[in-house]
Amino acid sequence: MTDVAEELDARGLNCPLPILKAKKAINKINSGEVLKIIATDPGSVKDFEAFTNQTGHELIESSESGGEFTFLIKKS
Repeated sequence: MTDVAEELDARGLNCPLPILKAKKAINKINSGEVLKIIATDPGSVKDFEAFTNQTGHELIESSESGGEFTFLIKKS
């Protein structure tokens, strides 16, 4: 189990809001800590892949259950 430093509830938000809120939230945590994001926008899967590729943060988990997408991002 990964220790989560910060959790972001982005359910009901559409692009680009989940990414914008994640960017703000990741700025609040320390390098090496993990941000957990829960979203309902199916487009967020590709969005968070692109976000981590562009920022250098690590997408350690991406999963879907019951229409909710969960992402674990480790801050670089």
